[in-house]
Amino acid sequence: MKTTRLPIAMLSAAALFLTLAHTTARAADLAPAVGAMAPDFTLSSQEGKTVNLHDFRGQWVVLYFYPKDFTQGCTIEAHNFQRDVAQYDAKKAAIVGVSVDNVDSHQQFCTKESLTFRLLADPDKKVVTMYGSTQSFGQTVVAARNTFLIDPKGVIRKVYVKVNPTPHSTEVLAALDELKKGE
Repeated sequence: MKTTRLPIAMLSAAALFLTLAHTTARAADLAPAVGAMAPDFTLSSQEGKTVNLHDFRGQWVVLYFYPKDFTQGCTIEAHNFQRDVAQYDAKKAAIVGVSVDNVDSHQQFCTKESLTFRLLADPDKKVVTMYGSTQSFGQTVVAARNTFLIDPKGVIRKVYVKVNPTPHSTEVLAALDELKKGE
């Protein structure tokens, strides 16, 4: 019987894929479910101000987690949310982004990309972990691209896992329209 040897690079890539898939699947299993109260938290915004999730009671919240400031997918996602800010405002919905980047990185990202909604810094990874939204790249842990749509009473109404950043804002706006019909 003839055996085939795979190049080391292919084996390494396969191992990395399996590790990432396992980490992402495990994190998604730990995410708060639809119908649960959104776990409260306190983080600092790009302005250096303290922000609590409960500060948004009475309005919808689009709580989105993203891997890293200044990266291609994260910039696309942020630009699309920014493009649609007026529509979110009309629906009484706040956009709140969270990553493990620090306040200074968020401030620079908002300035460079003209972002006006809040980005929150979670360098200790407490909130991304609480929301089951972590993923690993080797030894580095970042936020997974997940979104939680939270109603004015603080209840999670929709969960998006492994978000495609390009159509995401449009998807969230459509879900808001559907969910608001039931109010």
